[in-house]
Amino acid sequence: MTTFSDRLQDIAATISAARLTSPYQQEVQLLAVSKSQPAAAIRAGFLCGQTRYGENYVQEALEKQAALSDLEIEWHFIGPIQSNKTQAIAQHFNWVHSVDREKIAQRLNDARPEHLPPLQVCIQVNISDEASKSGAGINELELLAQKIWTLPRLKLRGLMAIPAPSEDVDEQHRQFQQVRECYDSLVRIGFDLDTLSIGMSNDYPIAVQYGATIVRIGSALFGARAKKSTQIFHENLPVTNKQH
Repeated sequence: MTTFSDRLQDIAATISAARLTSPYQQEVQLLAVSKSQPAAAIRAGFLCGQTRYGENYVQEALEKQAALSDLEIEWHFIGPIQSNKTQAIAQHFNWVHSVDREKIAQRLNDARPEHLPPLQVCIQVNISDEASKSGAGINELELLAQKIWTLPRLKLRGLMAIPAPSEDVDEQHRQFQQVRECYDSLVRIGFDLDTLSIGMSNDYPIAVQYGATIVRIGSALFGARAKKSTQIFHENLPVTNKQH
């Protein structure tokens, strides 16, 4: 039977091979997408050396954090953000990948406790311009980045994107190229960025070629998730950001 450790090693090897084809030669961090996974699975993964975990649903994440409080886990929030969840997110996560509007950025900043370091954030860009998907439009990125840059309790690190699912390799390349161009455009303007959170279980090798520094891997690491458990913590959030 393939174990978590086996899958972790396989993914690391795939990332290393993809880096050889990338002109950026960047370090790539693996973010384990642990939504719907029990705390025991995260604990087992931690013992294999995986310390970064991404969660989509606030209440589910808080329960796991309480159960795993003895572990030095780096928690990333990667789901759509409701205004009434910003306080909990600001208080209990190290990173937020899905900031998509000024209102959310301001609320996260205001709720970030002074005794914690600034919240590390990425702007989520709606690269596919899908009306049902979260994310700022390409033409909104500069103004949103400028806003975040002024907020002292937030640290803007880069961009996150969830391209439209496609089995067409050329289309995957096209979408990641577009994200890369958005990132490079912000850097040229003068923003000091270092993070591209792109790539999931079905396309992360291609994302690495375009400079991904964080790949968000769920099913390829944990195996197929149980559908029943994903319904428990839906929190009335959109279903569109579930491909990891």
